[in-house]
Amino acid sequence: MKPLVFAAALLTLTACTTPTDTQLNLQPTPALAAQPNVQGLHLNLESRDLRTAQFVALIDNGDKNVHPLHARENLRQTLQTALSRQLESQGIQIDHDSQSTLRLDILEAMVNVKQSTLSHTLSSKLQLQLVLNTPNGKFIKRYAGKSSREGAMAASKESMELAMNGLMDAVLRDIQTDSELNSYMEENL
Repeated sequence: MKPLVFAAALLTLTACTTPTDTQLNLQPTPALAAQPNVQGLHLNLESRDLRTAQFVALIDNGDKNVHPLHARENLRQTLQTALSRQLESQGIQIDHDSQSTLRLDILEAMVNVKQSTLSHTLSSKLQLQLVLNTPNGKFIKRYAGKSSREGAMAASKESMELAMNGLMDAVLRDIQTDSELNSYMEENL
């Protein structure tokens, strides 16, 4: 009888420690320029993830039942790749030997989900910082976005992905159309 009780207890503990398979598929769409607007500019691109927690969604089912979800791919690399494609579409060449470096800092990226059996609310936040170091000086600017959605029943994985992907797309568009950043790059790279 004791081995059976021990096996049942071990199985229960193992089930409690098994990581969840649910991960969010985050794939931002870079804002690509129709045609390059600059030529001959070279830039080294780096990135850092400065968030205190590495999950990208937090589901609160009430009654102290909170569950974090992570991104399927590394968020830092995902955003750096999207920004790289965006810059290249503008005519900027990514070159690791360049004297000028653009660093992408991820300060916040989170979908907070509050849900009950009948409804849910998604509140998404994204904050990125660009630091451009050139031989002529430094340019620092933050780009942020927020969104909120409500829906019936429990929030789906797809609705969380849609919320964060949409927010990343909007912030990337803001970066691409930022005349202050574009002017600084044209004058100092």
